[in-house]
This record gives sequence, C-alpha cells and structure tokens, in this order.
Amino acid sequence: MPGYREVVRCAQCGNVVTEAVGLISRCLRCGTDLHSCAQCTSFDPGSRFECMQPVTARVSPKNVGNTCTFFSARTTVERETTAPRTDDARKAFDDLFKF
Repeated sequence: MPGYREVVRCAQCGNVVTEAVGLISRCLRCGTDLHSCAQCTSFDPGSRFECMQPVTARVSPKNVGNTCTFFSARTTVERETTAPRTDDARKAFDDLFKF
C-alpha cells in the first residue's frame, strides 16, 4: 500500500520546496519568489482581490514576493511512489550473459 506525503511545490516550475518558506525564499530551480500570493493557500482567482482572507487592498502582481501576514504555503498531498532502479537494465544484461 503506497504512502502519502505533504509537499510544497513551486507554483512556477513545480519543483519540490524542501525548506521552510520565509519572506525572502526563492525557488532553487527557477528563482521565483516563494512568499507570494501564487504560493499561498488563500489564493483564489474567483474571490475579491483574489484572496480568501479579509485583505483591504489588492496585491499585484501575484507571483512576486510580498509581506502579507496571512501567507501560508500551499501544501498538497501526494502519493509516494518508488523510484525506478537505475541498475535494473544493467543487472538484466549481466544476468543474460552471466557476467
């Protein structure tokens, strides 16, 4: 039975963020600001000011870092899968020819 894990991913490139998200955190792969509206659990394009929290002014642009006090990094629950072994093909070849 596969397990599940909670992960934070960059909204721009999908890279898994391993460290805690702070005010100046950036994605290690693409360099996008992580403390931004696009990364927040409260981000909702259909809500007033595109936020589910009681903000008084619209923050724009949504993918640039900000100092919002309501920020909470968006986490998703993903299934843990096993990574394919890289030496399987080599082992099969060696077993075939008895090396």
